[in-house]
Amino acid sequence: MNFAAQLFYSSYLSERLERLFSPRPAIKDSEENDPFWERWEIPTISVKICKTHSVCNGTSGRRPTLIEPERLKDFGEEELLNGDVRFHEVKAVAPPEIKLMDPPKIRRVSEFRIVPRPPVQYLRFEDISAAAFTIQSVIQKTPCTYSRLSKQYGMEIYLKKEHLHYTCSVKERGALYLLTSLTQEQQRKGVIVATDCNFSMAVAHHAVEMKIPVFAIMPSSCSSPRLRTYRDYGAMVISYGGTGHDSRNHARHLAKENGYLYLEEDESEAYLAGLGTVGMEIFEQVPKVDAVIVPAAGQYGLLASTAAAVKHLNSQILVIGIEPEGFPLLLQSLKTDGPVKNMQSYPNKKLYGDFTERSLGANTFHLAKKLIDKVIPVSEEDSLVAMLRFQEVEHSTVDPVGAMGLAAILAGQLPELRGKKVVVVVSSANMEPDLVRQCVDRALVLDDRVSKFSLQLGEWPGDMAKLLDVLSREDVRLLDVCHRRHSDKSDVFKAKVECVVETRDKTQSAQLRKTLNERYPSICWLDR
Repeated sequence: MNFAAQLFYSSYLSERLERLFSPRPAIKDSEENDPFWERWEIPTISVKICKTHSVCNGTSGRRPTLIEPERLKDFGEEELLNGDVRFHEVKAVAPPEIKLMDPPKIRRVSEFRIVPRPPVQYLRFEDISAAAFTIQSVIQKTPCTYSRLSKQYGMEIYLKKEHLHYTCSVKERGALYLLTSLTQEQQRKGVIVATDCNFSMAVAHHAVEMKIPVFAIMPSSCSSPRLRTYRDYGAMVISYGGTGHDSRNHARHLAKENGYLYLEEDESEAYLAGLGTVGMEIFEQVPKVDAVIVPAAGQYGLLASTAAAVKHLNSQILVIGIEPEGFPLLLQSLKTDGPVKNMQSYPNKKLYGDFTERSLGANTFHLAKKLIDKVIPVSEEDSLVAMLRFQEVEHSTVDPVGAMGLAAILAGQLPELRGKKVVVVVSSANMEPDLVRQCVDRALVLDDRVSKFSLQLGEWPGDMAKLLDVLSREDVRLLDVCHRRHSDKSDVFKAKVECVVETRDKTQSAQLRKTLNERYPSICWLDR
């Protein structure tokens, strides 16, 4: 930069500084009263800010300076002007603080009383409906037909025939939905079951259908036909131990060592939701139903889940649970207001299976306590007679557990249902043929249809023929006869005859007894 330019720049800068820090000019009255102006006062400095225009130094209309009031702070607290040090103090006067009034205090209802939250439901109807949608393509909708026994017992009886499933058990519903809820990794590794029961059979069948490896650990007490059934389903059968307890322990060990998933009948949400689909079908198939009777021997999940579905659809429908008289686990639990873990009762395992080793879960108990209207125990004899009625009237073979619902009606324990529309769930029909035959024979005796008696006859010719002639005139079917002589000296020329006969009903049996008692005073009727 040359000398002339430096001189011009120096004079220009000095003129600007003088203009910036010059004393405030007089303000006209018209400007003081002007409402569009405000003064920003600093000692020896007057700054005007226009509300509608840009910031200006001095009077309105002048050219704005390079140093704006907002940038005065860049100079610091001290400024050197004409060789003197001047201190400038800027005070920002804020408007008075306006305090807001506190809102009026309103006491809520929650301050006076505690509103309890609704408890979380363990089994929701949404879970049951989701299970029904999932298994509908695999599980058939079983029929619910009108029974021929209705007129005899004065009520409309409908039989929900769950024993018509592929494995002859209602537990197929829960087992299938339980398998579908497993992760892909669990399905890939496989599942393992133990003991011979309806649940194990259902898992074995559907696991193979879903391409899931399944292993069945069976005790040595399991019969050969039953083992062959598991193999026909496609399961890998392993015999281990003498009891179901041994096989279960071995199954848990194998599952832990090899990464299998051990499945047993429990109260898991998926299993109960699958069983609850029975209640949805009943409500759909039988309109305006008044009561539903569900067996509960070893399968309390069926009772609780069916009640959950039925009560959701219509809370006025009665749900009645039936359990064996020799093992009233649910009835005792309701009396003690808590699930009973150990019961000192041992019913016939051949008839009811090994369900006594299972306990009633807490969740299933609370569902049953909340939803079940009545629990009735039935005797072993009534269950066998109900089995006989199924064979003779319905032409179907069921096991004692499946017949318990009908047994309560036959025994006259539900007189309040006369004239009502009642659905009886027939849950299962898994029984070996020889055991079915024994049950039928026993039921005929209990129903006063088969009688056994003994009497003494002389050895005179024609005495035995006369006895057979009496039985023939009474239209009685002779099933068995045993004729043998006594070895006692006092019974010389005497013979003892034992006969087993079958009658049509109790009326004919009573007439036969009257006739034989009059003709043969020595007759002895053997107790059943």
